[in-house]
Amino acid sequence: MGRNKYSQTEIGKIAKLLRMKCKANRLKQKEIRHVLRTDFEFNISDFNEPGKPFGPDELYAAIDRRAIQILDDATIADMKAKRERNRLKDAGEADWQKVMKEWNEWEKNS
Repeated sequence: MGRNKYSQTEIGKIAKLLRMKCKANRLKQKEIRHVLRTDFEFNISDFNEPGKPFGPDELYAAIDRRAIQILDDATIADMKAKRERNRLKDAGEADWQKVMKEWNEWEKNS
């Protein structure tokens, strides 16, 4: 699952990408969905009804039903910074666990 909180600026960019997606060929649609997922952490499947197309109208309907919240830019920036810190922390823990495993294997073989 991606995010459900965006700034008004992000919503404008997402709506523009969704308009482009609706007019694009299959390959370009795939590229646009990738940009939505990677740049905005926006997964269409989190907000649409299965089997129905998702465009700007559906985006604004999701906002109206409060499935998507619009927050100010500063709050979104803080949220993104926290997610990045958590991601780096999780990556560091994985590295620590790998080193510990290697140490334990070395101790067994020594």
